[in-house]
Amino acid sequence: MKKWTRWEDWVAVAAGLAVALSTMFLAPMGSSVAIMVVLGIALAVAGLVNLAWPGMVAMEYVQGAIGLLLIVSPWFGGYVDTMTFGAAWMSWICGAVAVVVAALAIRPSMRAHHDAVTH
Repeated sequence: MKKWTRWEDWVAVAAGLAVALSTMFLAPMGSSVAIMVVLGIALAVAGLVNLAWPGMVAMEYVQGAIGLLLIVSPWFGGYVDTMTFGAAWMSWICGAVAVVVAALAIRPSMRAHHDAVTH
Protein backbone atom coordinates (compact mmCIF):
# COMPACT_ATOMS: atom_id res chain seq x y z
CA MET A 1 0.00 0.00 0.00
CA LYS A 2 1.40 3.38 -1.00
CA LYS A 3 1.77 6.30 1.38
CA TRP A 4 -0.58 9.28 1.07
CA THR A 5 -3.12 7.44 -1.09
CA ARG A 6 -5.82 6.06 1.22
CA TRP A 7 -9.05 7.97 0.82
CA GLU A 8 -10.28 6.94 4.29
CA ASP A 9 -7.44 8.79 5.96
CA TRP A 10 -7.89 11.87 3.79
CA VAL A 11 -11.54 11.92 4.86
CA ALA A 12 -10.46 11.71 8.52
CA VAL A 13 -8.05 14.63 8.02
CA ALA A 14 -10.81 16.68 6.38
CA ALA A 15 -13.29 15.84 9.17
CA GLY A 16 -10.74 16.83 11.82
CA LEU A 17 -10.00 20.13 10.10
CA ALA A 18 -13.72 20.79 9.64
CA VAL A 19 -14.38 20.30 13.36
CA ALA A 20 -11.43 22.45 14.44
CA LEU A 21 -12.11 25.27 11.97
CA SER A 22 -15.88 25.27 12.49
CA THR A 23 -15.33 26.83 15.91
CA MET A 24 -14.68 30.12 14.11
CA PHE A 25 -18.19 30.09 12.64
CA LEU A 26 -20.37 28.36 15.24
CA ALA A 27 -21.72 29.89 18.43
CA PRO A 28 -19.55 28.82 21.38
CA MET A 29 -21.27 27.00 24.23
CA GLY A 30 -19.81 25.38 27.30
CA SER A 31 -16.45 23.89 26.42
CA SER A 32 -17.25 23.49 22.74
CA VAL A 33 -14.39 25.55 21.35
CA ALA A 34 -11.63 23.89 23.38
CA ILE A 35 -12.96 20.37 22.89
CA MET A 36 -13.63 20.75 19.19
CA VAL A 37 -10.24 22.33 18.46
CA VAL A 38 -8.30 19.71 20.44
CA LEU A 39 -10.22 16.69 19.09
CA GLY A 40 -10.30 18.13 15.55
CA ILE A 41 -6.54 18.63 15.48
CA ALA A 42 -6.00 15.19 17.06
CA LEU A 43 -8.18 13.59 14.38
CA ALA A 44 -6.35 15.41 11.58
CA VAL A 45 -2.97 14.38 13.01
CA ALA A 46 -4.11 10.75 13.37
CA GLY A 47 -5.23 10.81 9.74
CA LEU A 48 -1.87 12.25 8.62
CA VAL A 49 0.02 9.60 10.61
CA ASN A 50 -2.11 6.91 8.96
CA LEU A 51 -1.36 8.41 5.55
CA ALA A 52 2.38 8.54 6.21
CA TRP A 53 2.58 5.03 7.72
CA PRO A 54 -0.33 3.00 6.29
CA GLY A 55 0.54 -0.18 8.19
CA MET A 56 0.09 1.24 11.71
CA VAL A 57 -3.07 -0.58 12.71
CA ALA A 58 -3.14 0.93 16.20
CA MET A 59 -3.54 4.41 14.73
CA GLU A 60 -6.75 3.32 13.00
CA TYR A 61 -8.13 2.45 16.42
CA VAL A 62 -6.91 5.79 17.79
CA GLN A 63 -8.68 7.54 14.94
CA GLY A 64 -11.90 5.64 15.74
CA ALA A 65 -11.56 6.47 19.44
CA ILE A 66 -11.20 10.17 18.65
CA GLY A 67 -14.36 9.89 16.54
CA LEU A 68 -16.19 8.32 19.47
CA LEU A 69 -14.97 11.11 21.74
CA LEU A 70 -16.33 13.65 19.27
CA ILE A 71 -19.71 11.91 19.31
CA VAL A 72 -20.04 12.05 23.11
CA SER A 73 -18.30 15.41 23.60
CA PRO A 74 -21.43 17.61 23.33
CA TRP A 75 -22.88 16.00 26.44
CA PHE A 76 -19.65 16.08 28.45
CA GLY A 77 -18.66 19.53 27.19
CA GLY A 78 -22.05 21.06 27.87
CA TYR A 79 -22.82 22.19 24.36
CA VAL A 80 -26.07 20.41 23.68
CA ASP A 81 -28.72 23.12 23.60
CA THR A 82 -32.03 23.21 21.78
CA MET A 83 -31.36 26.73 20.53
CA THR A 84 -27.83 26.34 19.15
CA PHE A 85 -27.17 22.83 17.94
CA GLY A 86 -24.45 23.79 15.41
CA ALA A 87 -21.43 22.75 17.44
CA ALA A 88 -23.10 19.56 18.64
CA TRP A 89 -24.15 18.55 15.11
CA MET A 90 -20.66 19.25 13.78
CA SER A 91 -19.19 17.03 16.51
CA TRP A 92 -21.72 14.25 15.94
CA ILE A 93 -21.42 14.20 12.14
CA CYS A 94 -17.62 14.46 11.96
CA GLY A 95 -17.26 11.97 14.81
CA ALA A 96 -19.49 9.47 13.02
CA VAL A 97 -17.56 9.99 9.78
CA ALA A 98 -14.29 9.35 11.64
CA VAL A 99 -15.60 6.14 13.20
CA VAL A 100 -16.87 4.83 9.87
CA VAL A 101 -13.70 5.57 7.89
CA ALA A 102 -11.53 4.15 10.68
CA ALA A 103 -13.57 0.94 10.61
CA LEU A 104 -13.24 0.77 6.82
CA ALA A 105 -9.47 1.30 7.01
CA ILE A 106 -8.65 -1.34 9.63
CA ARG A 107 -8.56 -4.35 7.24
CA PRO A 108 -6.39 -2.64 4.59
CA SER A 109 -4.09 -1.40 7.34
CA MET A 110 -3.77 -4.93 8.72
CA ARG A 111 -2.91 -6.21 5.24
CA ALA A 112 -0.30 -3.48 4.77
CA HIS A 113 1.21 -4.30 8.15
CA HIS A 114 1.26 -8.01 7.34
CA ASP A 115 2.87 -7.39 3.95
CA ALA A 116 5.53 -5.16 5.51
CA VAL A 117 6.36 -7.76 8.14
CA THR A 118 6.55 -10.71 5.75
CA HIS A 119 8.64 -8.94 3.08
